[in-house]
Amino acid sequence: MASIHTELCDLLGIKYPILQGGMGPYKTEDLAIAVSNAGALGVISSIGMAATLLPDAAPVDAVRLFGTDPPKVILQKSIERVAKETKKTHGIFGVNVPVATEFSIASQMFVEQTIETRESDSDIERRLRVIVTSAGNPKPWAEVKKHGLIWIHVVPSVYHARKAEAAGADMIVASGHEGGAHVSWEPVHSMVLVPAVVRAVKIPVVAAGGICDGASIAAALCMGAKGVQMGTRFIATKESDFEPMWKETIVKLEERQTLTGRGLFGPMRFLRNKRAEMIVEQTLADVPRFYLGEPVESNEKILQLERSGFDDLLDKKSDTALMFGGECTGRIDDIPTAKELIERLVREAAEVLEKTRASCVR
Repeated sequence: MASIHTELCDLLGIKYPILQGGMGPYKTEDLAIAVSNAGALGVISSIGMAATLLPDAAPVDAVRLFGTDPPKVILQKSIERVAKETKKTHGIFGVNVPVATEFSIASQMFVEQTIETRESDSDIERRLRVIVTSAGNPKPWAEVKKHGLIWIHVVPSVYHARKAEAAGADMIVASGHEGGAHVSWEPVHSMVLVPAVVRAVKIPVVAAGGICDGASIAAALCMGAKGVQMGTRFIATKESDFEPMWKETIVKLEERQTLTGRGLFGPMRFLRNKRAEMIVEQTLADVPRFYLGEPVESNEKILQLERSGFDDLLDKKSDTALMFGGECTGRIDDIPTAKELIERLVREAAEVLEKTRASCVR
């Protein structure tokens, strides 16, 4: 099979230069297992766990999603399970920790728990190699490197990329505005963002936002990225932890059927349904300067729409469920296994690169 190999593979110890995004509200541990076993980087998401700790504003029902264990224990068990289920393949995996201001206490707790669990077991220490921070200031988190972890920070702009590099990040994910869930205040899309970040920093760059097939992977590599991170595309896989209704909605919708509005911690891109429309309408009514790219506070009405949307998601009410997704939803038309998807995308990307070279390079 035709394949692709970049320095990202060597840096992380993975077969393919593909990262799975950390996506809430789920732990994504089933998805992380499948992705790591397939030779890419699976990532456990702690964002849903962190959100349950927000006083009076938790958007998710912790018991329905995670059971009754404290968040620290949930993360520890997730790490231990992913390590156990990927041991035969020597799968490499990571943990995503949101570091937005709203999550400051939870962020520190989860970083410490990741380090503690990793250092308690030599096998976990060898294979839990990555911590991904996102949605906040990178500067306080350089400490993770002292513990042997590779530190990746997600950014939406050249300014933030330089800031992450100065803070000591080993790698950057440049995440374009067409991505799902948390997006930036200013709408800079991947075709502009990725090559600009590659030019601005010396550390390796991973492209995210709109990546869902071999052509988009090839394009990212041509723009100078060393690999890609995918979120929406990985939701629509058989092993992903997400609701079947969510997966089916991604397959059904077109690229025009997403909306952005004010969410729990900044702008969010939603799959379009009545719930998403209600959030956008409330955003327009209460925080109109949101669409001028200026950071503005959320409010109780918007938070309540988000909370009830997650309740409806768990109750399988498709029209009023809150579901995140990127614009690439219009280019996703099946729900394969993670292994089938990764191998197909790598093969397609290699073929696109070879055909492009053959037809364009003289």
